Order: sequence, then structure tokens, then C-alpha cells
Amino acid sequence: MHNHSPSLLLNRTGSFRADALGHTALHLVGNLCFALFVVGVLAFSIIAATYRPDDPLLLPSSPSAASSKITAFLTSSTNATFRPDDAPLRTGEDFLNASSSSASTDDPAAIHLADLPDSNSSSAAATAAGGDSTDCDDAAPINCADPEVFHLMMRATIESFRDVHFYRFGKPVRGGDGGGSCDMAWRFRPKDAKRAGFYKDYRRFEITRSRSCVYSIVRIGDYHTGVNARKKKKPKKGANDGAGEFAINKIPISSQASVPLVVPVVGESVNDSLPVVESEGTFSSSRYLIYSGGGDRCKNMNHYLWSFLCALGEAQYLNRTLVMDLTICLSSKYSSTNQDEEGKDFRFYFDFEHLRDSALVLDQRQFWNDWALWQKKDKLSLHLVEDFRVTPMKLAKVKGTLIMRKFGAVEPDNYWYRVCEGETESVIQRPWHLIWKSPRLMDIVSGIASRLKWDFDSVHVVRGEKASNTQQWPNLAADTSPEALLSTLRDKIEDGRHLYIATNEPDTSLFDPLKDKYSTNFLDDFKDLWGENSDWYEETKKLNNGIPVEFDGYMRGEVDTEVFLRGKKQLETFNDLTGDCKDGVNTCRTAS
Repeated sequence: MHNHSPSLLLNRTGSFRADALGHTALHLVGNLCFALFVVGVLAFSIIAATYRPDDPLLLPSSPSAASSKITAFLTSSTNATFRPDDAPLRTGEDFLNASSSSASTDDPAAIHLADLPDSNSSSAAATAAGGDSTDCDDAAPINCADPEVFHLMMRATIESFRDVHFYRFGKPVRGGDGGGSCDMAWRFRPKDAKRAGFYKDYRRFEITRSRSCVYSIVRIGDYHTGVNARKKKKPKKGANDGAGEFAINKIPISSQASVPLVVPVVGESVNDSLPVVESEGTFSSSRYLIYSGGGDRCKNMNHYLWSFLCALGEAQYLNRTLVMDLTICLSSKYSSTNQDEEGKDFRFYFDFEHLRDSALVLDQRQFWNDWALWQKKDKLSLHLVEDFRVTPMKLAKVKGTLIMRKFGAVEPDNYWYRVCEGETESVIQRPWHLIWKSPRLMDIVSGIASRLKWDFDSVHVVRGEKASNTQQWPNLAADTSPEALLSTLRDKIEDGRHLYIATNEPDTSLFDPLKDKYSTNFLDDFKDLWGENSDWYEETKKLNNGIPVEFDGYMRGEVDTEVFLRGKKQLETFNDLTGDCKDGVNTCRTAS
């Protein structure tokens, strides 16, 4: 038995306990930190793998200055009727800043009567025509190049259309064969326009001349009747933008802006021909991205566009040309047959000219033809990706000519937009600013608004299946009856106003009682704008290899919505006409 001093034992025991406690604490802290790290990673992975937006359009991402506006609109919680979940979606041009295009009820950049030369000097006109006023031949053809005629036509136009601002008048040209008419084009925008962009119209003017050589405008034709003044777009480079036109220098056209703002000009000739690769060398030296297969086909248009913009955003991130399929499968919800319809053209619904001129895109039929010609000869390589979880960041260093993302058959993992989820969401920017609505459809919108002289109010009336379902919408049918509408509109729309009614009610005679107080109009009142004699009919038929194109449900909804949105006063079903919720009982959203 060993003898130890009490002090030595105490010291050794105390030293041992302190060391043990220190090591134990370190182990506990380390294990705790590691456990928290593992839990965090696991939670993030679960969220990233299972997250689904209520609607594919409710995810933010846009590189343009309009991204915050797009996000705010798409994530808004109002109870408005025209929301993207069940209506034609809004596109890039809807979110451009209207103030940047001089939108004002009193726009100093517009052309006013005071800006025009004095056209009241009939004696000067007579002298220019031949001296003595009695020698003026009133039966001779009108000289449309005469400045006196030009000034008279401009004055008559400004005086006739008081609800729009004019920004440019084109040089008049001879109209019909009789010699008594001239055609003239102009660029304009509504005085109370809420969106950026311009419109173009061209009309035929019937003109007479007295024995004393005084010119008079007899009649101004309807929308787009001045076909001889409709000019093809000039080349962007080296074009004299102001030749043969009257424009005030203060007009903020792109050639005068330090940073050009690209805005739509509805009514211009459309050139949406497919891009062509210039040569074998150009094709072989370029880099491409293509998405193949997947479950996005025949989905609603919102889903299609959300996925397409993911692909386009990745192509821009990788600095590659997107090889795109210009054929669209129209969802059954938009077709008259209630069946999915293949073979629709992207250009029926969207502005391919703007996309083609603003981004690197190529039609896949053209691409595969060129690939077959030069792939083996030039040893072009293909990099295949079959997992959407392979991020664009991992593909940034791929040198191959073509990256092909191939999607399987299992939904929802075969949706294209899955590529842009998770960590990619903060990297890939969906280029909303590149997608505009079809200029041909927007020209119909402009035609309807122009026939109403851009001076009308509008109301959206939802009926159909919702009005029949009294469990979900108990008051809708009664609140949208003619009697209820008259009562609601009495204090909101002045008597005698033009009233455009956007509605899904097939029997528009239901609204006949409103005719006693308003001049009512419906979409089908203007069906000649897409009928067999219209520009839309001929141009879409040409795009469709000579086969007439149906004005389908999506097109109708798009045009109906856009005309509604151009009314001076706009009344929506679930905001203004009924207390029912748009999505059924107990689903009303409160304004944020």
C-alpha cells in the first residue's frame, strides 16, 4: 500500500477533471455543429427537390429593368380578373416604362396643330398651280406630293382623332386609280396610354379641289385603308429614318436617344422570316444549345413560356445559340375541338422578329439540315445531358459544338423549367424582355381601338361555367345579369359612351338591354379584322404553308383582353361587378 500526501492527490484529481471536461466540451461542440450542418443541408435539399410554385409564372427572374415590375405583377395577391393563371399572359412589352415613351395627356413631344405650317393661303396655292385662280383644273389628279396637300391631310388627321398624340407623318402617296385620293401613314399613341410603345396607321384620304385651287378633305378612310402608304421596314443600318416624313426634332426616337429604348410599333410591316446560317464556316464555329423531349408539350401557354424562357436564359448564360422548335402544340383549353392541336406556329402568338433580332436563335429544322451536311466533315461534337440537375454552371466549360439536354417521360422531372430551379434560379435570368405578343394580333387590337377612336370604356363579364356553378360562385349569375349590370354601370360609365364588353358569354344578345344607354361592342363585331379578306388571314396563311389558320381560343382571349385594357375606364368582374371570389368560395385575395 502506497502512501500519498493529501495535497498531491488533490492536485492530481483536480487536474484530471479539468482536462476531461475540456475534451468532452470540445467533442460536444464539434458534434453539435456537425449535426446542425447536416440538418441544414438536408433541409435545403428537401426544399430544393420538392418545391413547386402554384403557377409556373410565379417565380421571379429577369435581367431587364422590368424584372421587378414583372415579379410584382406575377406575385400580386389582388382579386383582379385578368391574372395570368387563367388568362392570356402578359409579356415583356407590358412592363416597359410608359413614361420613357412620352406617355402624357399633354405630351410636349407630340405634333400639335400649332407645329404645322399655315395651310390657309389658298391664293398662294392657286398661284403655284398656274397664276389665275380661274385657270385651275379642278378635274386634274391630285398632286399628293404638294406640301399644301400634305399639310391639309395632317391637320385633318389631328382634328379627327383627338384622343391620340401624333409623332410622325409619312409622305403622302397617290391613292386609288381615280386620282382623287392620297394615302398617308402616321405614328401615334393614345393620350392616356399606360404602356410604352407606338402604333402605326395608314389611311386613304378622298380630296377635292375647287376652281380656285382650294383643297378639301371629303373623307378619311377606315383603319389601314391607305395601303399604298404602308412601307416595308428600312434596314437598321444606314437608314435615313426621317426621309420624306414630318417629325418634330424633340420626338424621342431611338436615333436621338443615347441609350435606345426598344419598344413595339404596332402596325408596321412584319418580317419574321427564319434566320439562315450564312456559311459552313459560320455554322461550324458557332456553339449551340437544344432542349429535346420533355413533358411541356401541349401544356397551357403560361407553362410553355415559363419553360421556353428557362432554355433561352440558359443559352444566353452559356453564350450559345438556342436551337428552338417553332411548332407549338396548342392546349385543348384553347382549341375549338377541345383536343390538343399540334402544328401551331410560334409566330402566331409571339413576336419572333423581335426575338430573332435581339437574341441568338435558330429554327431546329434548319439546324438539323446543316448538322447533317457538316457534322462529320467538320468533326462537330455533341455533349448529351440527360439529368436536369446538371446545372448550367457545370456546362459553362463544355467546348462541344452542341449541348443537348434530353428530357425523359416522367413528369414533373421532365419539365424544362426544372433546369432553372434550385441553385440555378439565382444564376439564370429569364429574358422576359425578349418575348412580345404577336404583332399581327396586336394590329387587330389596334384596329378595334381605332374604330372606337381610342375613346371607349370597357367591362369584363365572366359568365359561362362559373356562373352556372352556384356552389362556388353563388352570386355571379345574378350580379352579371343585364339588370344588375345596368345598376352597377349607372354611376361608373356615362350614358352614350362606347362600351366594349369582353366576355366569355357566347350569347351576346343577353346584353341587349345595355344598348339603351351605351353603344356596346363585342369582339365578334370586328371579325372582319381576322376574316378572309384581312391582312391577318393572308399573312398567317402564308406562314402556314398556304393553309388557313383558325383564330383560336388563345388568340381570342389575347385580343379581347388587350382591347379591354385599352378602355379609358375598366371594370372587372371580381373587383367591380360581384363580391364573389375569382377562384371560388373563400379564395379571395386581399390587396397587398
